[in-house]
Amino acid sequence: MYIALVLAQTLVLPLLFAVGQLVLFGGEPLVVVGVWWAFWGVGTRLTVAGVSQLVNPGRTSRGILGIDDAGAEQVVHELGFANLSMGVVALVAAFVPGWGILGALPGAIYLGLAGLRHIAKRGKKTEETVATWTDLLVFVVVVVAIVGSAVIGR
Repeated sequence: MYIALVLAQTLVLPLLFAVGQLVLFGGEPLVVVGVWWAFWGVGTRLTVAGVSQLVNPGRTSRGILGIDDAGAEQVVHELGFANLSMGVVALVAAFVPGWGILGALPGAIYLGLAGLRHIAKRGKKTEETVATWTDLLVFVVVVVAIVGSAVIGR
């Protein structure tokens, strides 16, 4: 279930929405792609992660981080607050003209750094491997869209 959700949020849904918008309404492709990757890849992904970490911190502490200590739950809760905050900002920003991609930048940077950190980790489970590479994908797409938008003057 986790892998399907992550792949939907970081590949399938952004691509479908971007292509749909371009076909139906047009627009600058780089901006459209960037906004939908920001919305789905950063906004929904971090919001869902944040809620999950607040509701079930053990899944992150034990299942992903491999820490079997009740004290880790406080750290995971605080991580959940950060994820929820960045995710909600990216979701809201997607609907404010001129903010869409830029509102997702903190979350995209976070995903990029987390992805880089996870690359070096040995013995990753499949879920963590998928998260690693999709984190990096979202980071690259959002940053390229921001830089490209700045270059084309949008």
